[in-house]
Amino acid sequence: MNFTELPNGMCDGFVVLKKCDEKKTKNGSTYLDLIIGDKEGEMSAKLWDYSGSSGLFEQDMVVKIRGTVEQYNGKDQFRISQIRPANDNDNYNLAELIPASDVGGEMLFDMMIKKVEGFKNDNLRRIVLSIVNEHKKLMITYPAALKLHHAMLGGLMYHTMSIVRVAEEMCKIYPSINRELLLSGAILHDVAKTWELQESKTGLAKGYTTEGELIGHLVKGAMMVDETAKELGIEGEEVTLLEHMIISHHGVPEFGAAVRPMFLEAIVLSKLDDLDATIFEVNNATSKVETNTFTDRQWALDNRKLYNHGLSDTQHKVNF
Repeated sequence: MNFTELPNGMCDGFVVLKKCDEKKTKNGSTYLDLIIGDKEGEMSAKLWDYSGSSGLFEQDMVVKIRGTVEQYNGKDQFRISQIRPANDNDNYNLAELIPASDVGGEMLFDMMIKKVEGFKNDNLRRIVLSIVNEHKKLMITYPAALKLHHAMLGGLMYHTMSIVRVAEEMCKIYPSINRELLLSGAILHDVAKTWELQESKTGLAKGYTTEGELIGHLVKGAMMVDETAKELGIEGEEVTLLEHMIISHHGVPEFGAAVRPMFLEAIVLSKLDDLDATIFEVNNATSKVETNTFTDRQWALDNRKLYNHGLSDTQHKVNF
């Protein structure tokens, strides 16, 4: 973990509390049993003889700690001597503490807006701009998933713009694809995840909202298009096409699609969504093992082991 070593033999730094439990020793004294983490990994930690307020520290909180790394049962364990919640005056970078996109969400959002502003189809341009501008604040920071692909700070924009870039290249190869329709669907397909997912203190998702569980981002995304079109006085077929692309982009009902994709751009969007998620999962899994070795079985990828051939030097990069 990325600690700063101090002259007295201790070390300190900012970490995220991955787990935080108040417990009692055999003699009745209170201690904190913690899992601390940053972008480099995680470690168990203990604060003995805790006398602070109950509930002061909780899961997903960023804290500053000081103490020593000791060995317990053959593993590193951090013995805390001092701990406090981080505050607005602290100079720490959240992207160094949790998984985060290596490209800023704000920059990707601006790139996306420029593409949409150039649309010739006025209905698509107005609908897309209205929705994304309304949800900009969350779109640039939100993860794209709870645990799987792009579950990182800024992951939603990273995933969205990855699909947009591939979609643009496909339109050059296959001129029968309507570029503006495909890009509109790509930009809006996951926008309702800002409503479906429940954000933690760190900016990652900690679960689903009640509405997200009951309705889901596919149906809600289509509802957003319908509501926005009515507000803008738009009645063209583009509204129905966008709604269909959103409710069908998971491909089949078993994966949450309300219907199967029924026209070219909807089919392409569904395939690209799955492809981008798969590439991210493969890269993420193989980056954690040595070259010329296999990963553990990946349940999200049909329970396959994956081989790291080591021929790629930039496993997580997307050329935006």
